[in-house]
Amino acid sequence: MADPKQKPEQDNEGEGNRSAARAYNRKQEEFVKEGMAGEAALAARRAVEEQGEDLAEAEKQGKARAAERDPEETRDYSKPD
Repeated sequence: MADPKQKPEQDNEGEGNRSAARAYNRKQEEFVKEGMAGEAALAARRAVEEQGEDLAEAEKQGKARAAERDPEETRDYSKPD
């Protein structure tokens, strides 16, 4: 039986998750060292050149939807007296 005074092991580090930050930083360093950043930049440039208008339209649509209000949600936006 477990000792009730002992804290349980916790995988969730909460805000400021250090192990996730270390893993992210390690992967970013690998990405740059392997020379993949330049390839990704060239691919992005080609996509903008070839599909620029489609990408701009998709961005516009995404931003418009982000500004929508949910019709099911009711909020009182008036300022209190």
